Amino acid sequence: MTTSLAPAPASPAAGLRRHAATRLLWLGAMVVLLAVLMAASVSLGVRDVSAHDILAGLRGMDGTISQAAVVTRVPRTVLAALAGAALGLSGTAMQAVTRNPLADPGILGISGGASLAVVIGLVFLGIGAPLPQSGLAILGAALAAVFVYTVGSLGRGGATPLKLALAGAATTAATSSLVSAVLLPRIDVMTTFRFWQIGGVGGATATKIWLFVPFVAVGAVICLATSRGMNSLALGDELASALGENVARTRMIAAAGGVILCGAAVAATGPIGFVGLVVPHMCRLLIGADHRWLLPLSALAGACLLIAADVAGRLLVPGQELEVGIVTAVLGAPLFIAIVRRQKVREL
Repeated sequence: MTTSLAPAPASPAAGLRRHAATRLLWLGAMVVLLAVLMAASVSLGVRDVSAHDILAGLRGMDGTISQAAVVTRVPRTVLAALAGAALGLSGTAMQAVTRNPLADPGILGISGGASLAVVIGLVFLGIGAPLPQSGLAILGAALAAVFVYTVGSLGRGGATPLKLALAGAATTAATSSLVSAVLLPRIDVMTTFRFWQIGGVGGATATKIWLFVPFVAVGAVICLATSRGMNSLALGDELASALGENVARTRMIAAAGGVILCGAAVAATGPIGFVGLVVPHMCRLLIGADHRWLLPLSALAGACLLIAADVAGRLLVPGQELEVGIVTAVLGAPLFIAIVRRQKVREL
């Protein structure tokens, strides 16, 4: 008789433990990367600073140019981390809600709706304070999201990924034209919002950050609370309903979380593109499509990406700074083209 030396198949429980360990490893690695990038953001720029200057700046001392640079960089680093996390979470939620791999707050017109609301509030209503602007941005983002989904749902087949992407592109073009129409005749306002429209974190202040934090916290809690529902939505509406999921309610709640995050980020930093598109895809390659893990990793990866883009913007052109929105567009456009060219682009 011969004895088989083939290894026994691994149990499902062992496979799940390995997957969990891998996901925890990636989460830990992303936390370490975030800490390294935050340290680099405070240290590097037009003027590099020493460890002594960093410690003095963190204590609020600004007696030298280097210490003053640290005092300025700390809030912009925190704002970049918060905005990147918000956009990463928002993009992941939008892709889950629409089952569209091209979904992104910018591509779906949500960022454009938030921008238009902020500009209208500033020009016609005289609303320039950060807190009311955040409320206007969230309202504009919500109206744009409802409009895009309504238009994308018309006709046969309902809200298909292609129709949503086309409706979002048309909405983005329309809102961008309306923003230009409002600003161009008003040179004083145009000068103020010229850099805001590009998207950047250079104007970060402690006040702006503290006003931004509650919106990020609320949006993040909503998205994380619906992570299991997002997993059900990925199976399709019919199967999700058969499993006991209230599809309409889950989609509405998850979309509300994404809209809050996007609107608050636009109000704080301006419309920064491609973060919400690229980050979820990158994270799925690392840990899979389980939103219970995907959402936290997307938040961390979004924060890392935006901080890295901000640091790169300070270093690419000697003696000058590129706004972070320019850097993310340069990095995100090739990745967006690659995603569009994938064969299975119609569904997640």
